[in-house]
Amino acid sequence: MEISPDAWVLHEWRGVQLNATIVFTWGVMALLALGSWAITSRLSTEETVSRWQVALEVIVTTIRDQIAEVGADDPGRYLPFIGTLFLFIATANILAVIPGYQPPTGSLSTTAALAICVLIAVPLFSIGKRGLRGYLRSYIQPTPLMLPFALVGEISRTIALAVRLYGNVMSGTVIVGILISVAPFFFPVVMQVLGLLTGLIQAYIFAILAMVYIGSASRSRQASDDPSIQDTGD
Repeated sequence: MEISPDAWVLHEWRGVQLNATIVFTWGVMALLALGSWAITSRLSTEETVSRWQVALEVIVTTIRDQIAEVGADDPGRYLPFIGTLFLFIATANILAVIPGYQPPTGSLSTTAALAICVLIAVPLFSIGKRGLRGYLRSYIQPTPLMLPFALVGEISRTIALAVRLYGNVMSGTVIVGILISVAPFFFPVVMQVLGLLTGLIQAYIFAILAMVYIGSASRSRQASDDPSIQDTGD
């Protein structure tokens, strides 16, 4: 049994391998892009709208509300990034019900790439909110001795985010493989249903943790800025 889709090589040319992780990742991205284009191209402001538009509005509103509950003062600012993370991970996990498909989130390379996106997003959102000077200053406050600890914290947080998602998805794949070998006609159905639920939960947790990291970084940067800046209510 192949635990990771990285081990499933579909094509190889002069040492360059095309594995299942790459194919399924691009497949999920293409599905999301085409689905978004198909739904948004028919948006309507009339009283009667399509069911797809209603579903899209429910998803967007729910994600925005969850971002607001984390404590973000401007949910719309983070909605494109957090929403994309959630939809990509959720779609990648849900498609596991299709025979022959392996979720790319079961590859450490995919989860590491998602975590690196969060690592880059944290300073970008913080700099956009408080400026480069305020962001860099927070690393040496209350004392410059905190700089190494702050850097280690940033790196360890990114690694934990990647390994957590990879471990959960990979462990689910292993459990399904073991149960199929024990009872091939009963457990697959149960595990597929359970897999849908856990896939959505993992997508939710990853997106919420990403928002918590971004929100906490922005708040800590804001609190460490000059008192004169805080007085302006920014």
